[in-house]
Amino acid sequence: MNGFEIGTDGPQSIVVGIDGSDTSLRATAYAWGLARRQGSKLIFVYAPGTGSTISPFVPDATISAMSAADEVAADLRDRIAGASDTIHPPVSYTFRVEPGDAASVLIRVADEVRADAVVVGSSAQAGHRLIGSVAIRLVRAGRWPVTVVP
Repeated sequence: MNGFEIGTDGPQSIVVGIDGSDTSLRATAYAWGLARRQGSKLIFVYAPGTGSTISPFVPDATISAMSAADEVAADLRDRIAGASDTIHPPVSYTFRVEPGDAASVLIRVADEVRADAVVVGSSAQAGHRLIGSVAIRLVRAGRWPVTVVP
């Protein structure tokens, strides 16, 4: 037995990947319900990519991409706060913005908070069949149960 087991049933902390897509919002709703029933804490993670638009050679594009990510983060934070007001009994949560590749960020945060589970929405992008979706990469990490919400 390692020090990780705390002798309780159900997940104590659940990491939820959120990006504003329909599937991530459904994953958010699923995670709220799970956390409410299990008495878990939610850690919502928005991971704006640091993709090719961030460039020292095109500073306006960099500023624009950062501004767009800040706007999305503010919108997601507001949505979560609004949803939180309707959940009874209340569910403890935090909202984190962690720039980077979504799968890598979720893996790092889940390890950092010692998550018991990870919840994400399924990917609708065709290219993920070739390079792997966030969900597949999380499952391959193999450190926690991963729930993929369609």
